[in-house]
This record gives sequence, structure tokens and C-alpha cells, in this order.
Amino acid sequence: MQFLEQWLLTILIFLPTAGAGVVLLARTQKSVRWVALATTLVTFGLSLLVLALYDWSPASVYGYGELGKPGTVQLVQSASWIGAFNIEYKVGVDGLALPLVLLSTLICVLACVASWNIDKLTKPYMALFLFLETGILGTFLSLDFFLFYVFFEVTLLPMYFLIGIWGGPRRQYAAIKFFLYTLVGSIGLLVTLIGTYLYTRGLTVPGLDLSRGTFDLILLARADVQTAMGAAGLSVGLAKTFFLLLALAFFVKLPSVPFHTWLPDAHVEAPTPMSMILAALLLKMGGFGLFRVAYPLFPEAAKALWLVIAIVGVVSIIYGALCAMSQTDFKRLVAYSSVSHMGFVILGAAVMTPAAVSGAIFMMVAHGITSAMMFFVVGVVYDRAHHRELNRMGGLASTMPLYSGFSAVACFANLGLPGLCGFVGEFLVIVGTFAAATETSTLIVGGYATKAQLITFGVLACVGIILSAAYMLWTIQRVFFGPERPEFKAFPEVNSREISVLTPLAILCVALGVLPTVFVFAYTQTTVDAVVRLFG
Repeated sequence: MQFLEQWLLTILIFLPTAGAGVVLLARTQKSVRWVALATTLVTFGLSLLVLALYDWSPASVYGYGELGKPGTVQLVQSASWIGAFNIEYKVGVDGLALPLVLLSTLICVLACVASWNIDKLTKPYMALFLFLETGILGTFLSLDFFLFYVFFEVTLLPMYFLIGIWGGPRRQYAAIKFFLYTLVGSIGLLVTLIGTYLYTRGLTVPGLDLSRGTFDLILLARADVQTAMGAAGLSVGLAKTFFLLLALAFFVKLPSVPFHTWLPDAHVEAPTPMSMILAALLLKMGGFGLFRVAYPLFPEAAKALWLVIAIVGVVSIIYGALCAMSQTDFKRLVAYSSVSHMGFVILGAAVMTPAAVSGAIFMMVAHGITSAMMFFVVGVVYDRAHHRELNRMGGLASTMPLYSGFSAVACFANLGLPGLCGFVGEFLVIVGTFAAATETSTLIVGGYATKAQLITFGVLACVGIILSAAYMLWTIQRVFFGPERPEFKAFPEVNSREISVLTPLAILCVALGVLPTVFVFAYTQTTVDAVVRLFG
């Protein structure tokens, strides 16, 4: 058991890469598909084992302190990697990473099933897809800043090829735009990584040997280390600069306005399974980075710059919803809705109340489910109609009633209907934003914000929910109701493969909406409390 606990996360991360190697050795297209599916299923099974071994009982420590307490970073494996710079291979799981790891392994299984009809260069497609899963899992489980950066960047290359080779007519343009935007954003991550390392070299902190510096994200978030870095020359202005550079990297990934323009093009041109992964998982790496890296490392800068972050979040909510409302391409509409929904994650991070942070983390999980389902819904109708023009659709409820039922669940979850998963995160972020206007909140007590500012942001977020309901209801009306299109009468109902993808997503949409504590908050609460304490 001790061996399993020590090596479990490493096996979980690199099993997909091993599966990719087996895929490249497979002889037939059928065997390629089955090896890929088996790999994703075993990886999902290992993530469930992580869940079984995880002790999520309440504790007072997040992990930026003593390890081994319930609810803290667990299953840690650490080994020296590049000794000269004190770079470690260090991985672990906590309440922030665990839900996203489970989401990632599940979505990868469903995306593999969704890829079953890919018949162009199937072997390299499946190999790149599995290698991408390694990058995603490594990002969520890394505890070393350098290792986090490596995995964060590893995801770029396979997604670039998966869009550029298997995408639509403008796939090369979309792939290059995706690659360049995210790479440029990552420069801020690299600069901050180097800067924080240089300011830790030779620090004198009781009980720690920092003669060679450190990239350890847990140590870098400690108050005594941050105080020593300030005494060594890391000024308030420089800390704000580093925080903004990190925010740039993660805002591009989320994406948020004005760094969002790569997303609609990437989604429209990407094959359906890659749109599912892009929206459900890669975007979440940006939100995860805010809570894992940016806020714990620079909490004072985060408080001082909260207004900038909140404005970006609210503008993304409103602008993304308005853009979605104006679209005639079904897939582009869903892409812009992702911009709007990720704005709630940014707003929750900005106000940093327990409710808002809980809502932001829940929003990442819930949006991972709804966005994957929405993009697959679009892919199903595209496979039959060979277009995504909303103005050319209508009457699918009578032609494909089962498909329409699944689509209704996805659409209502996406607009935030109470009882479905999309509602919980948005509601908590708004509650947390209004709660930040109380006399005891960190932003008010510290003199960083006024009640009027916070109430205004809360009201604008509510407007975003109304806009989401408007464009989603209008989409349902245009696609599923109205006169039946003659050319749609021959469309076949969803088949067993498509049902196998849609069913678990529909179940999760309901389950997370009805029992959010059982599926998410039971694991995230201690993490949320600790992150908020770091901020306050």
C-alpha cells in the first residue's frame, strides 16, 4: 500500500503517455482505438483510486504548511530533478486538484469514445490525444513551479496538431492563433518563475535550506518565505508586476476579454472531441493557475489589484454573453458562452470570499461537464446536417426526440437553471460578491474596495445570467422547435455510441446540481478556507 500511495500519481500522469507508445505500435485501426480507450479507462480507474485514498475530513491546513493532515496535499511524491537549481519532480493532490483530476480522466474517456469515427491518421491522432491527457493531469498535480510550467506548456503542442491536422477548413489559422496566444501568455509565467526563484536564492528562513533557491509552490506561499523575499528586494511594485504577468498567462488560457479571440476560432475548427477537451479541461488550467500559483504566491498584490481582476471578470461575463447572442453558428455560440461563464471564475477570484471562491471552483467543474456536453450536442447535429447555421435549423424535437431531450439538459444546465450544475457556481459567486460588501470582508477592511463597487459587480454578474438565459432559450427555440425542416426528416436518432457519451454527462448535470456538497464541496472546502486565509 505504501508503494502504491507513493507512486500512484506518477502512474496516473504518465500512463496515457505509455498508452500512446502502445498505440504507435498497434497494427490496425481497430486496435488503435481499443488501446486508446482502454488507456483512458484505466486512467479513470486510477483517478477513482486517488479519490478512495484521499482523506477529505476537515483540517486547518491547506498544504502550505505541515503535510499529512486530513484535507491537505496528499499522496505526495518528490524527487530531485535538476539539482543545480533545486528543481524537483514533486506531485500531490488536494481539494483544488482532486475534482479537476476526476473531471479530466472522465472527459478523456468520453472524448475517446467521441473520437471513434475519426478515420484520418487514427494512430497519430490517438497518440497525441493521450499525450495531451498527460499534460493536463501533470498540470493539475504539480507542486513544483518549474514542473507546473513544463506540463502547462506540454499541452500546447498536441492540441496544435490535433486542431491543425484534424480540424475544419481554416484549421491551420486556428491552430497557429491558439498556439501563439497561449505561448505569448506563458511568457509571463516564465518570467515570474525565474524572478521568484532568483529572489529565494540564499534566503535565511528558520528551518529551511534555501541556499539554492526553490520552485516549491508550497514553500513559496509561506508567509515567512514571502517576508524574507520582500526583505531581499522583492518590492511591492515588483510583486504586483509578477502577479499581473501570472494573470496574463492564466487569463489567456481561461480565456478572458480581451485575450479571448483565439477561442472561437479554435473551437469552430477543432474536431468535436478536441472541442470537448479544450472547453472542459484546457480552459480550467487557467482558473486552476490563479488559485494554485497567482493568489497564494502574491496575496498582497492580489488584494491591491482586485479591481482590475474584477473588471476583467465582469466584462468577460457581459461581453461573452452578448457575443454569444449575436452568433448564427451553433458552435461559435457555445464558444462565446464559455468566455462568459469563465468570467464568473475570475470574479470569484477577485472578491476572494469563501462563497465566491467555492463558487469559482465549482464553476470550473460544472462548466467542464456542460461545455463538453454542449460541444458534443453540436457535433451530433453537424454530423447529420453538415452545417452549424442556426438559421437553417428547426423542428429537431420531432425528428430526433431523444437527442433533443439530451440537448435540453445541456442547454438548461448551461444557462444556470436551478437544480442543474450550472446554477450552483454562478449563484455562489454572486452571493460571495455581495458578501464582500460587508463591513468584515477583507477588501472593505483593507480599504481596497467600496461597497458600491462590489454591489455594482454583483448586479452586473446577475445581468450576465439573464443574458445567458436569453441566448440559450433563443437557441433552443431555433434548433429544436418551430416548423420541421424537410431536409431533417431523414436524420437518424442518436446511436448507442452517442448515447454512451451523453448519458453520463446528463447524469452529472443533475447530480452536481442536486447534491453539490457530495460531489464537489466535500473535497474543496478545506482548500477554499486555506486559500481565503492566505488572502486575508
